Amino acid sequence: MAIGSYGNIRPSDVSPADVDIILNYTPTRDVTDQFVLTKLDAQTILRPYFANSETGGNAGVEVLGGLYNLTLPANQFNAIGIYTLYIRPAEIRTVISDCGVLSSLPNVKGIVIDISDVPTQYQNKFVPQGLVGFRVEYLNADGSKIPNFFRVVTSSFFCEPVVTNEVNTTQKAIRYRYVEGDSNLIFLTLSPSSSPTNKPNATPYIGQPDQDIIISNTFFNPVSIEIEMVEYDISSLAIALYGNQTKSIDDGIYTIYDANDNIYKQYNLYEIRDQFNALLYEVRQSRGNNIDFSKNFTNITS
Repeated sequence: MAIGSYGNIRPSDVSPADVDIILNYTPTRDVTDQFVLTKLDAQTILRPYFANSETGGNAGVEVLGGLYNLTLPANQFNAIGIYTLYIRPAEIRTVISDCGVLSSLPNVKGIVIDISDVPTQYQNKFVPQGLVGFRVEYLNADGSKIPNFFRVVTSSFFCEPVVTNEVNTTQKAIRYRYVEGDSNLIFLTLSPSSSPTNKPNATPYIGQPDQDIIISNTFFNPVSIEIEMVEYDISSLAIALYGNQTKSIDDGIYTIYDANDNIYKQYNLYEIRDQFNALLYEVRQSRGNNIDFSKNFTNITS
C-alpha cells in the first residue's frame, strides 16, 4: 500500500562562482602518503550549458541544469599520473561577531556576522534572505572542524545593535533589531535553535562570539572525479596491434603506421650472436626521432 512519500533528485544549476574545485595529483597509485593539493579557479574552467531550440526552454539564457563543461588547464595537467578533482560547494570562512536575540522577539536566537570579515568575493551573498538554506559548520579553537555537526540558515536580514534595560542582570543588554537598507551586520537564524518542549533549558548550540565558522551552499552534493593521464591511450594501442606495418629486409627498419598510413613509430630490428655465430638475442630498438621517411607506406606498396 502506498504511504504517500514522494521525492526527486533535482539537477543543479549552480553558478561556477559557488563552486570550489580542489586538485590532487599523484604520479602513481602507489604514492599515498604525500598529496599535492591545488585549488583551481572554477569560474575559469567550469562553464554551464544553456538551453537551445532542441532542448526546450529559453535559448541562451536558461541554464541546462546538471550539465557543465570542465576544461582542464594544460599547464597543470601536463604530467603522467592520476589527477583527482574534488568538486564541492564553495566554502565561505568567516567569524561569528556575536550571538544574540532580537529585541522585539527575545525567543528568536541567532548569530551576527560582520560583513567586513567576509572575503570580498562572497560579500554579495550577505544580503536579506541571501543565505537561506546555507550550511554553517564550526571550528574549534585549534582550527579543527567539529566533526559531523552543522546548522542550517533559515533567515538572514540586516541588523543593528540596540541597548535594552534588563531586569535580570544575567541577560545581555545588547540586542539586535532588523533594519531596512544597507548595514555592516547581518543576523542569521539557524535550525535547530529552539529547545525541545520536553526540556526547555536544553538550548541547541549555535556557536559563540569570535568563533570561526564555515558557511557553504547546499546547491549540490560534492563530486569526486578521477582522471588518469597516460602515455598511450586505446587508439595508440590499437595502432600498434592492428595498424599497417612494414619491415625493411636490407636495413632491418621496422615501421608502424597509423590509420592514415602516416609513420607512427620506427624500430631497428637486429640479432646478437656469439663468437660461434650462434643466435643469442633478437632486439627491437626504438629509433626515437631518427625517422627514415623513405619508408613511407604509400611509396613501399605502390
